[in-house]
Parts: sequence; C-alpha cells; structure tokens
Amino acid sequence: MLSFWQFITLVLAALGLTMTSAHVLEMPQKMAYSAELYSAVNTTLYRYFAIVGGVYQVGGIVSAWILTALLKRRRLSYRWAFTGAALLLLSFISWLALVEPVNLQIESALAAAPEMVPSLWQALRNRWEYGHAIGFALHLLGFCALVVSLIREGDGPAFIRRSPLPLA
Repeated sequence: MLSFWQFITLVLAALGLTMTSAHVLEMPQKMAYSAELYSAVNTTLYRYFAIVGGVYQVGGIVSAWILTALLKRRRLSYRWAFTGAALLLLSFISWLALVEPVNLQIESALAAAPEMVPSLWQALRNRWEYGHAIGFALHLLGFCALVVSLIREGDGPAFIRRSPLPLA
C-alpha cells in the first residue's frame, strides 16, 4: 500500500509541476507581449490547464496527505512527506489567492465588456504571472521534499537509496 501511494503521489506532484513550470518558462516572452497579443494568448491557451491541471494539483495534494499519514511511524520520512504535502497545499493556496482572482475578473470582463479585456490583462499581468511563479517555487520545493521522503529511510528504489546526496 505504501509503495502505491508513494508512486501516485510523485506522479501527480510531477504532473502538477509541469503546469506551473510551463507558466514560468513562458513568462519572459509573454511579459513583452502587447496587451492585445497577451489577451489573445491568455484567454485561449489555458482552458485545459484549469481542467486537467486542477486534477493534478488537487490529486497531488490529497495523495501527499495520504502518504504522510501512512508514514507517521517513520519519523524522517514522515517529516519530509509532511513538508512536501504542506508545500503543495501552499502552492495551491497561493494560486487561489493570487491567480484565481485575476481569472475571475477576466471571465467577468469577457462576459460584460470583451473590448476591455486587453487593458484589464495589462493591468493584472504582473499579479497573474508572478502568482504562477510563486506557485511554481512552492510546488517544486514540495515535490523535492516528497522525493526526499523516499530517500531518507530507504523506501525508494535501490538507485535512490544509494544516492550520494547529503540529506540528513
């Protein structure tokens, strides 16, 4: 049972990381876009990020907390898993606090005054982009903590157990 949850948690956390990583990789180019191009890209490109990415994010958080509960008797692994689960949750909370309000404002503007969307995106661009960057940093740290939870007490594959990393 433990191996199953370790596997599921790492896969979902890794898939969630792809979503936040993509935003960070796109950011330098998108920050230079005109308001019209930025609006066109952001109002069309990310539909499945919300649908599929939401499953990855929430699934990763839930499975990380289940894994944490399963590791409660393994002190070091438990601490790392707890840290990882908490960081994944903080990443999601940062998205809810920083990015989702922008999404809701854009959605409302699209329905009420679509001609205002480019200027609204221009005004909210920094919050949306840097909100994703904060979420990425928290998610990456959470993923790393989950990986360490496998390494610390030899729960992972042999190649991980022999890792030269000083993870005391």
